[in-house]
Amino acid sequence: MEMKYSKRYRLWQKIIRFIGFLCLIATGVLILWLYHIGILNDTNVLKTVIQKHDLIGPLIFIIIQIIQVVFPVIPGGLTTVVGFWVFGWWQGFIYNYIGIIVGSIILFLLVKRFGRKFILLFLKEDTFFKYEQKLESKHFENLFILSMIAPVSPADIMVMVTALTNMSLKRFITIILIAKPFSIIGYSALWIYGGDWAKKFL
Repeated sequence: MEMKYSKRYRLWQKIIRFIGFLCLIATGVLILWLYHIGILNDTNVLKTVIQKHDLIGPLIFIIIQIIQVVFPVIPGGLTTVVGFWVFGWWQGFIYNYIGIIVGSIILFLLVKRFGRKFILLFLKEDTFFKYEQKLESKHFENLFILSMIAPVSPADIMVMVTALTNMSLKRFITIILIAKPFSIIGYSALWIYGGDWAKKFL
């Protein structure tokens, strides 16, 4: 079922999705550049740069994490892992946790306010309808909780779709506060140590 929207809305859809495409390219270029200057080979290089800006560095990182959740056009997994690389496990977790929680709450409230129109700025209709069908399940809340815990899941999409339900903001916040630490730590551990773990089993 194709939903009908104004030409202006369709234009914004195309603009935002094009920005998402550009962000993917920019991310690839950034990775190559970081590798070229030695940061990916030696994280101490990046730590040294951050430590020179020990106050504004964490703040900028948290803002980036909030933005990548609210406007899911930046690969959030990459920024999450970078947080652990740069700030270490304890501080990296705190900064990731704050940014992702705040971003998720803002995203939830935006969809509560603007509904499907906001979601369809970022998702293709077929993809959206596939997730919207899950709302009919009696166990949708369990599915949502699982997606918040799992290291790899369409977490931002599930936040948006969940905002279409009658779940209260209080319950939503309670769930993500408890569940998100598992996914943040799990995802980063997979990326940082996954290669070493795989070698042990090969």
